[in-house]
Amino acid sequence: MPAVRGEGMRGLAVFISDIRNCKSKEAEIKRINKELANIRNKFKGDKTLDGYQKKKYVCKLLFIFLLGHDIDFGHMEAVNLLSSNKYSEKQIGYLFISVLMNANSDLMKLIIQSIKNDLSSRNPIHVNLALQCIANIGSREMAETFGNEIPRLLVSGETIDVVKQSAALCLLRLYRSMPDLSPSGEFTSRIVHLLNDQHMGVVTAAVSLINALVHRNPDEYKGCISLAVSRLSRIVTASYTDLQDYTYYFVPAPWLSVKLLRLLQNYPPPEDAGVRGRLNECLETILNKAQEPLKSKKVQHSNAKNAILFEAISLIIHMDNEANLLVRACNQLGQFLQHRETNLRYLALESMCLLATSEFSHEAVKKHQDTVINALKTERDVSVRQRAVDLLYAMCDKSNAEEIVAEMLAYLETADYSIREEMVLKVAILAEKYASDYTWYVDVILNLIRIAGDYVSEEVWYRVIQIVINREDVQGYAAKTVFEALQAPACHENMVKVAGYILGEFGNLIAGDQRSSPIIQFQLLNSKYHLCSTATRALLLTTYVKFINLFPEIKVDIQTVLKNHSNIRSADAELQQRTVEYLQLSQIATTEVLATVLEEMPPFPERESSILATLKKKKPGMTAPIAKEGTKSSSASTSAAAAIAKDSSTDLLGLSTIPPVSAGNQSNSNLLVDLFGDSTASNDTNAIASSNGLNGSNGSDIIHSNEECLEKLLCKNNGILYENSMIQIGIKSDYKQNLGRISIFYGNKTNGKFLDFLPTVTCSESLARCLNVQAKPVETAIEGGAQVQQLINIECIDHFSALPRLSVQFTSGSLPYTVVLNIPVTVNKFFEATTMNSENFFQRWKNLNNPGQEAQKIFKSKYPMESDNPATKLSGFGFQLLENVDPNPENYVCAAIFHSRLVQVGCLLRLEPNKQAQMYRLTIRSSKNETSARICELLQDQF
Repeated sequence: MPAVRGEGMRGLAVFISDIRNCKSKEAEIKRINKELANIRNKFKGDKTLDGYQKKKYVCKLLFIFLLGHDIDFGHMEAVNLLSSNKYSEKQIGYLFISVLMNANSDLMKLIIQSIKNDLSSRNPIHVNLALQCIANIGSREMAETFGNEIPRLLVSGETIDVVKQSAALCLLRLYRSMPDLSPSGEFTSRIVHLLNDQHMGVVTAAVSLINALVHRNPDEYKGCISLAVSRLSRIVTASYTDLQDYTYYFVPAPWLSVKLLRLLQNYPPPEDAGVRGRLNECLETILNKAQEPLKSKKVQHSNAKNAILFEAISLIIHMDNEANLLVRACNQLGQFLQHRETNLRYLALESMCLLATSEFSHEAVKKHQDTVINALKTERDVSVRQRAVDLLYAMCDKSNAEEIVAEMLAYLETADYSIREEMVLKVAILAEKYASDYTWYVDVILNLIRIAGDYVSEEVWYRVIQIVINREDVQGYAAKTVFEALQAPACHENMVKVAGYILGEFGNLIAGDQRSSPIIQFQLLNSKYHLCSTATRALLLTTYVKFINLFPEIKVDIQTVLKNHSNIRSADAELQQRTVEYLQLSQIATTEVLATVLEEMPPFPERESSILATLKKKKPGMTAPIAKEGTKSSSASTSAAAAIAKDSSTDLLGLSTIPPVSAGNQSNSNLLVDLFGDSTASNDTNAIASSNGLNGSNGSDIIHSNEECLEKLLCKNNGILYENSMIQIGIKSDYKQNLGRISIFYGNKTNGKFLDFLPTVTCSESLARCLNVQAKPVETAIEGGAQVQQLINIECIDHFSALPRLSVQFTSGSLPYTVVLNIPVTVNKFFEATTMNSENFFQRWKNLNNPGQEAQKIFKSKYPMESDNPATKLSGFGFQLLENVDPNPENYVCAAIFHSRLVQVGCLLRLEPNKQAQMYRLTIRSSKNETSARICELLQDQF
């Protein structure tokens, strides 16, 4: 009997063996159902079960759950195991609760009481089990219950090291669930002093905790700087025998070193001269060790060593105050540019981009220009080539601008499609920024259009026209150049737009040459007319009427074209109206009136290039507002003039521009319903209290809280984001692969005026690495009943889970108000629905069977399954519903591709409803574990 009742649990081993020996799925299910019936009978009928037997049966339930079967009993028996004094029984109880227990379970009060008992136990093993359970569940209720107890346990002198380590990590988990939990007062300095602890495990856990706390209260934890530098100095100067237990392939405590270096990047250079000197010595030592020969040929050694080196270089760049260190870092990175490891070349290029922005190291970076250009031409990895483009852009100045622009133009002809648009923007910026001769600038932009016309956004050709109009010395050259470009056999439509506008304004400057006489200019433009889109044809019609003023001798030829049936009776209302109006203008108006109406466009106000503002370097976690460009009017109401005159809201991401809402369409009742065509948001009268509500001197009733709106906007792109009795905030968004464009509408529902109106978009530091968010400014005052629009451009760089934050501050009736909201930018917004047949789906499904590639949720339906429509929700989420793929017609099978700048991840989904039990089983498989888990988490709340 003792052998049978040993810790091996022979009954469990036999059951697992039976399952593995099943020849079919049906046999497995039959064996599992038999075991479940036996366990249920034991729990119900046998009142003499001891701890061992309960542990064995609970383990079987855990195993059955991990096979993907529903478990709806055994929870009470698992809770009873928590009161056992045996480690193995208590461990299994905590394991069952951590995996299967819902945070809202009725048994949670009993669990919390058992955890309290274990936390106060003198047995450190029991304390550790309790801490691990709290960290695994991490619910808000646990954070509120143990939020004050765990910091005391962490700093207590009686707590042993292994418990301190667990307490620090547990507190970090609770802090992420509830940021308001941040320890304060006496705990602050005592947590900081954990950096001096003798136990390296405690120090490592404490650094992770402090690094998270610093983001919320940097001044409160400022004392960690000197202690972090001191600890780092001891590690860097130690030999691998001094820290033998924490040495990884001859590198002393590499993980702790990286964490300390990252912690110091949250603060400016130390003010104390001694601390600063000691830190500089550490950084010099790290750079010196990078030059030493490797002590091991194994890749783990070089990885650990390089991890510390790159983090040290990041800190050197962050401080940006030591010229010697910056130059040395640049030289060290230069050695990696030709390293055989692709990852090292990538990281070296990325870090050198930052070094190029420093006045101390810019010249040192320029020495590697030839190597970077060679990398651009020869690299096989597109991500490395993209970093090479970034570095060329960063190192460019007046001395090398023409050479770098020429190399980038040459590469653009064969560049990967994924980076062409960004390259076009960068070439346009460099050409404008460093142009000493604007004829060179015109040549560069026209070459851009010729080489990569599809990737030249309207912003780029708007800008070249602005510059040509403002500089008389280049107008004749521009007219001659575009005329010659039009004669090419294949002429891109963007080239036709530029030529049409410039010749309409300055065609007279080249009309003296017989080769470019007025009639030849007109015929050349008109030969492209039928090949162009409606918008370009509208611009050319404006050019034609401008020609009537510039060249009266070809008036009859132009009128003949205007009278053409394809124009005067065009199916497009815009083309027809322009044709009729321009024709009447040319026939009725006198020469003087015609000259006044069609006079040359006046110079544009001097302003910063909106393209330059788009790509400006910005600090992580901060949005860089784009300078709003002024508008420009003329007596000639042409589409090109209107396009160029509009502000910097031009779509830089290649998505359709959403027209701004006129302030004249005012309604105090509901400002956004007509715009979005979404009656569901406006008809929802269930007011939900929101912690992200309106805070001010007096409260305002919440009509639509941010939380309820976020849930609806998960599967929709348009709707209300937040509404109370004073303000309505709506959102309209459009996504294309890894790029997104959001319009946020702020409606003043009061009769008074909103003053000092300031909406700010922010991202956490981790989110800023994954999302590039650029928000444009809005007017600082909103009239009563009016609405303003804010445009936000978003680029997804990598997988992310957090949401950007929107803080709206304004004054109404001399009282200040603040609204803090989450913006519904989730991973599924960057999904591209994709189709596949049954064979391809299940082949890929089977290939994605490695650990960490699948996430699964089994959950109770929130809504009646008879009336719920999962297909609509899955399609709105971004998946492509695949018909007739799954053998069970009740199951839903979907596929999509998650797009980001760094990676594309295929995602496969199976949703299996169990209407009898009112349950769903949701399974997601993808090559990235975090993607699968995040999709599961988001979708669960929709059913």
